[in-house]
Amino acid sequence: MSQVLHTPPPTTKTGPAATPAESPAQLAARYGLSVSGARPTLREYVRRLWARRHFITAFATAKLTAQYSQAKLGQVWQIVNPLLNAAVYYLIFGVLMGTKHGVPDYVPFLVTGVFVWTFTQSSIMAGTRAISGSLGLVRALHFPRASLPLSYCLQQLQQLLFSMAALVVILLAFGVPVAASWLLILPALTLQFMFNAGVAMVMARVGAKTPDIAQLMPFVLRTWMYASGVMFSMDKILADRDLPQFAHVLLEYNPAVLYIDLMRFALIDSFEAHQLPPHVWAAALGWALLAGIGGFIYFWKAEETYGRG
Repeated sequence: MSQVLHTPPPTTKTGPAATPAESPAQLAARYGLSVSGARPTLREYVRRLWARRHFITAFATAKLTAQYSQAKLGQVWQIVNPLLNAAVYYLIFGVLMGTKHGVPDYVPFLVTGVFVWTFTQSSIMAGTRAISGSLGLVRALHFPRASLPLSYCLQQLQQLLFSMAALVVILLAFGVPVAASWLLILPALTLQFMFNAGVAMVMARVGAKTPDIAQLMPFVLRTWMYASGVMFSMDKILADRDLPQFAHVLLEYNPAVLYIDLMRFALIDSFEAHQLPPHVWAAALGWALLAGIGGFIYFWKAEETYGRG
């Protein structure tokens, strides 16, 4: 028995012309879809970051607590480490190189410089590794990536506040009295935190693309430290050197110098106003806004690229 296969006759289209196929972008717009991980607007990004403020604080505190969890002295190292650095610098620069001569209250002067510089140095180093060292977290969860460098900077601020307790003891032990000028610590640290966070976000973006930069940064930061008057009086050095005017201005308005000297002016009564550069608060505010806002925008512009590739 044979079977006959019948092909259905072609239908004739009598309706309107067929609608051309829509592009993926058009389909996404029709159904309200967006690209996963796309960079939000700057205002929306700030809103999301503010919504994660509790995460930022908790992450910073957890990192600080875990930092010395394996050491027998535990959190005591938060105070001991900068003190040991200050002791080494005192021996090498203060005693062997004689930089303490002509500097009143040299030990409080040196310890203040070391603590404040360490805050900037550690914030920038931590920021450099903020993305490249947290790829598992970045790839697993969706959150504003700026949370990471900000958390690391907040961690370093918390560590500095622990160290300030030791600094106060040193100041009192060397006869530096408590004064109303100590209240200037708050605006000085606020401006320094803004500056540190901005530079940390710049380095976080650079470090995410080029992880090898983390190996170079210790040398850059060490050079910067020697040009920032941590171990010696910048005012005295500039007065004793016949430098070109542009070099004099660069050294005098070096942001690290500004923040260190503002803290010395706030805490040490023998560090007087004439040792500060003109318009020091305006310069410190300018660096904080330039680095803080500029660094934030620079980091935000690459938001969708972090953790990819």
